[in-house]
Amino acid sequence: MKFLIILALAVAATAFPESELVHLSRVMPVQDNIEGRITNGKQASVGQFPYQVGLSLKVSALSSAWCGGSLIGSNWVLTAAHCTDGIQSVTVYLGATVRTSPEVSHTVSKSDILIHSGWNTNNLKNDISLIKIPAVAFSSRIQVVKLPSISSSYSTYAGSAVVASGWGRTSDSSNSVATNLQYVDLTVIANSVCAATYGTSIVTSSNICVATPSGKSTCNGDSGGPLVLEASKVQVGLTSFGAAAGCELGYPAAFTRLTSYLDWIKSNTGISY
Repeated sequence: MKFLIILALAVAATAFPESELVHLSRVMPVQDNIEGRITNGKQASVGQFPYQVGLSLKVSALSSAWCGGSLIGSNWVLTAAHCTDGIQSVTVYLGATVRTSPEVSHTVSKSDILIHSGWNTNNLKNDISLIKIPAVAFSSRIQVVKLPSISSSYSTYAGSAVVASGWGRTSDSSNSVATNLQYVDLTVIANSVCAATYGTSIVTSSNICVATPSGKSTCNGDSGGPLVLEASKVQVGLTSFGAAAGCELGYPAAFTRLTSYLDWIKSNTGISY
């Protein structure tokens, strides 16, 4: 049986029966009600993930949401399209370990957000966007993450050890706000394995997936956050979707594969390796 995915890893989700094939649209609670952190992960130390960005997304005067992102240049943050689609503004938190205590923060309007022109909410393709921010000064807590080199465009990374980080939900039943940044060590799996759960129309060459043993996974609130190779510290993915049945049930977690978007990133930011 194929399990439909959660698009909105940005915010809290209601529980879904395992067999229910329902697309979860993005739900926007007030920021104080945003849930938890990465499921069954570890607490990050100060400065451990200096590229990690927190995003407080203003949807309307009464609603907001939370996502993650990564700093890829002094003026540029990388995140998921489903995080920034339809928002009015975003406050970018840099250098934070405690979620609400960043070293630097900037609020920018939707005019500073570039969503991939091919973003498709129906099949989740091209789930990637850029946020332009005022130039930030680097420090021990604020650093850019490297992207794959153009020559790595055809790497699958299957079997590679990776780490995901964020302030998303700690469990499927969690209803508490994460205070500290969390991370989890994971392993990349072949897309064919991932497609056995979600189908080949959803998992394509522009995705990268990880196994989630022992309930270790990304979850709601981690969307847009970085997936980084442990050995080289190169970001290869950003959090996109997971199983509607829940984050802790062992289904693969899927990310936007950055090697599919290196030219797009370069043409819009000038950043390449």
